[in-house]
Amino acid sequence: MLEHYVQKFSHLRTDKNRNRWASVTNHQAPHKPFLLLSVMDLFAQGQITGNFIEPSFDLIDTFNIYWSSIMPLGSKGNMAYPFPRLHNDGVWKLIPNPGYEGRINIESIFSIVKLREVCAGAKFEDGLFHLIIQPDSREYLRAVIINTYFAEEFRPRVIECGNVNIKAYEYSRVLLKEVKDNQKQWDTFGSDEREKIRDQGFRKAIVNLYEHRCSLCGIRMLTPEGHTIVDAAHVKPWNESHDDRPTNGMALCKLCHWSFDEGLMSVGTKYEVLVSKAVNINQNFPGHILTLSNRNIIKPEKVEFWPDQDNLEWHRVKVYCKYDLEQIML
Repeated sequence: MLEHYVQKFSHLRTDKNRNRWASVTNHQAPHKPFLLLSVMDLFAQGQITGNFIEPSFDLIDTFNIYWSSIMPLGSKGNMAYPFPRLHNDGVWKLIPNPGYEGRINIESIFSIVKLREVCAGAKFEDGLFHLIIQPDSREYLRAVIINTYFAEEFRPRVIECGNVNIKAYEYSRVLLKEVKDNQKQWDTFGSDEREKIRDQGFRKAIVNLYEHRCSLCGIRMLTPEGHTIVDAAHVKPWNESHDDRPTNGMALCKLCHWSFDEGLMSVGTKYEVLVSKAVNINQNFPGHILTLSNRNIIKPEKVEFWPDQDNLEWHRVKVYCKYDLEQIML
């Protein structure tokens, strides 16, 4: 049975075009390999346990991480393309939404919006599902994908990306106190890989805690393709604090993150938004930033994850108050 699926995994229908696809993927489209690797990562993390794969944000995010980590800068991936088309490879069967039974036109699906409209998810063949849930056979099939669809010199990077995805999820659970920390497991990785695990795990923990909302302005915007407007920001920078606990983090949109890091915005002792008078100098047009002053910030539901006032005090003193306004006005 394993050999049967090895044959299927090593003969996926992919676009082969030397002008369109780089040598990293042996000059063929990487969409299906990245999607299968992403699904395997979610099984390894325990985020998927049953035989149902939905086009969830976590799956899209993992697919995007593979794409951005492996593919040349400027290229864009779209999980909506491979998800329905793996049906034609005999890897899984699509589960239609009510009203679309027998009506799914796979070749018409090119966006996540359309995919979610017509399709609830997918289901592996029973034999393949039993192989996927077993660590040994799952890793064997992972190796088949990597060795078939990626050039030899790039395979270590693909393997590292999978390791980081799995360990970053574990690290995010450590930060959220869902599992006990075992420092030894992080010490087995090299410094570069450990840094990627830390960054990605911190991001997962913070963005999920704040439900993709900016703590300062409250904006929440997610694209169907899994892109979010918020970053995971440290209150006291990592190089100063070496602290990834959620109490040293906030989810901030791109504008508020930049303003926070520049000292133009901060958070007060009552968890109110502080806006520096410096935003009005040099013919600035701060727009809606001024309307946020003294508004309550968005906080996680649990008090134990609220930004720590010691960290916020550091930011107010060292960053927010760095402007000598009288000197600036001169």
